[in-house]
Amino acid sequence: MIRTKLTSLLVTAFAVASLALPAKADDIVVKHRQGETTLAATPAKVIVFDMASLDTLDALGVEVAGVPGGRKPEYLKAYEGEKYAKVGTLFEPDYEAVSAVAPDLIIIGGRSAAKYAELSRIAPTIDLSVDAKAFKASAEENVRTLGALFGKKPEAETLIGKLENSAAALKEKAKGAGNGLLILTTGGKMSAYGPGSRFGVLHDDYGVVPAATDLKPGKSSNHGQAISFEFILETDPDWLFVIDRDAAIGQEGTAAATFLDNEIVRQTKAWKNGHVVYLDAASWYVVGGGIQSMQRTIDQLTTAFAGE
Repeated sequence: MIRTKLTSLLVTAFAVASLALPAKADDIVVKHRQGETTLAATPAKVIVFDMASLDTLDALGVEVAGVPGGRKPEYLKAYEGEKYAKVGTLFEPDYEAVSAVAPDLIIIGGRSAAKYAELSRIAPTIDLSVDAKAFKASAEENVRTLGALFGKKPEAETLIGKLENSAAALKEKAKGAGNGLLILTTGGKMSAYGPGSRFGVLHDDYGVVPAATDLKPGKSSNHGQAISFEFILETDPDWLFVIDRDAAIGQEGTAAATFLDNEIVRQTKAWKNGHVVYLDAASWYVVGGGIQSMQRTIDQLTTAFAGE
């Protein structure tokens, strides 16, 4: 009995000591939104549920093994091919398909973040969700994380440097361009987004003065604050920025350009001055936070303001 108790105590002590041991010197410790994940080596087989991370890995030249099924933005169309295992959707992983790939790493973010615990049981998982309240800085940190993880630090810094220069130039152009209102259209409805919201980067990082000063982050959540055509007219922005969600996800519906072409919106300064900008919907709605999508966004806004 004494020997049994002693053995039990030794096993317990060993288990506790093992938990307290630090990662080995050659281990890779990745900090992310839901904690830290330790990897024994650079992952060779990667599954990516986060479209922003897929965008960045594509830019860095890092190969992936599996992605969610469904439509991808034009510049990421190659990932719809049979070369890449389809492992569920952005919201719902196919756990059997994930297990079949036997990944060394799973990357999640945004829509898939809630599945962290389940996916972590299959393979090491990191959550690279972007912080809406510090969008650009958070997204750039994710680019650096991926660059360091896959031995692409110089490439990551080059991409970030280009983005920073472009963003600074855009901010200068935005200073004298007037105010702006960003809306999302879908299924015949509209929502508006202000600073600190899901699409607040337009104001917070790119320098566009908000036309609607009462749109608080608490009101403009992921789904935004529901608005009407009359709201747009009352706000009367110098610029109207539009994300067509239906176009972004390939869903049938009235195109935003058609939906907004009515006698109420036509009375606004934005419409009269040709300052209605239909944003690259996929870059904003589907791939927001990817290094390529952010660069595409900045380039489009810069072009729009250059036509002033």
